[in-house]
Amino acid sequence: MKWPARMMVALVAFVSLNACTGLGSLTKAVKQPNDLYVLTPKSTFSPALPRVSNQIEVEEPTATAAVDTDRIAVHPTPLQVQYLPQARWVDRAPLLVQALLIESFENTGKVAAVGRSAVGLRAEYMIVPELREFQAHVVPGASQDQTLRVNVRLNIKIVDAYEDRIIGSRSFQEYQPSASDAAPDLAAAFDEALGDAMRDAVEWSIRSISAHAARNPRPTLN
Repeated sequence: MKWPARMMVALVAFVSLNACTGLGSLTKAVKQPNDLYVLTPKSTFSPALPRVSNQIEVEEPTATAAVDTDRIAVHPTPLQVQYLPQARWVDRAPLLVQALLIESFENTGKVAAVGRSAVGLRAEYMIVPELREFQAHVVPGASQDQTLRVNVRLNIKIVDAYEDRIIGSRSFQEYQPSASDAAPDLAAAFDEALGDAMRDAVEWSIRSISAHAARNPRPTLN
């Protein structure tokens, strides 16, 4: 089938117009890249922490779809979730928290070995986290320079790998006001809140494992 000349001209013009529009959108996106933000592990802990000779595995935290993303979540109302434009975490929030928990355990200097299942650890205890809150909230009636507050809540379960049972469960929640609604200030507030929650979670986990291991002596895995 031969296309009439007028239809061919119109088709070429339509394709060219859409191609230019697509390229324009792509160029605009390239000119406005996302700012990536990292968070830091906890490095200061109580010197009275006991030393544990057990191997510990930290699983990836579970989270809702609103949190299981690399986007920075903000709740303008209790039933609404939005995300900061042009700003993201360097990884999905659960993976980011898992890596920071592992490094925080290592930074205590009190754990024989800690890692994730992918490294082939023969864990004696498993840390099973749930990232229940990881977002900023608009604070009603707050002053103009402190309208957002970060909420971080970690639920930690400790599993005895020998008996495949939970030996402890506890939630750790922290709030931190943000200096402003700018992404760098919000990231700093997230870092502070998560750091405090991780410190408490790591210290409680080490004390719980130490006490349980003392009551249930077993050969150390090699």
